[in-house]
Amino acid sequence: MGAVKAAIGDAVFTFMSVFVSSMFGLFTNLIVTALGLQTLVWAPVLANTSLIFTFVFLFNFLGEFLGGATFNPTGTASFYAAGVGGDSLFSMALRFPAQAAGSVGGALAILEVMPVQYKHMLGGPTLQVDLQTGGLAEGVLTFLMTFAVLVIILKGPRSSLVQAWFLATVTVTLVSAGSTYTGPSMNPAFEVLWRHAM
Repeated sequence: MGAVKAAIGDAVFTFMSVFVSSMFGLFTNLIVTALGLQTLVWAPVLANTSLIFTFVFLFNFLGEFLGGATFNPTGTASFYAAGVGGDSLFSMALRFPAQAAGSVGGALAILEVMPVQYKHMLGGPTLQVDLQTGGLAEGVLTFLMTFAVLVIILKGPRSSLVQAWFLATVTVTLVSAGSTYTGPSMNPAFEVLWRHAM
């Protein structure tokens, strides 16, 4: 029963995560425009990092409230491999499809409610290089993100605020680094959904 409950929590959590994170581009644009900082190169990066920090900080509490729910199969697998958490192979076999289903549901929901004038800001990773280079880039970036998450959570600072800021900084750094290759998702549950949802 615990595995089913975890899978349901993951589906709900991933749905909410995709729904909210899909609006980062829109919110970053609105914040920078409202503050009149469009000409400053660093303003969108700082606004986006701040949004991701807020997202990570709040969603950490939400994940705990949902019984340890996660939205990234890579994170679930890496914590299992590190011997952290109560997952089994059976629970992961239930959680991974639940995360993928929640991801698709979140994408479909945001497509329904996003005003038409902002729909061009939605979307996920897109291959901008040949398949082998894109696959290699996504694999390396996913490995680096997963490694950073493990270090920050298991060996890093105990403060959830500092952890959230480190995670946001690493996320923005790696997404920026991979933007010329794939616009990386670093999350298998997010990887394919936009091609099927749009």
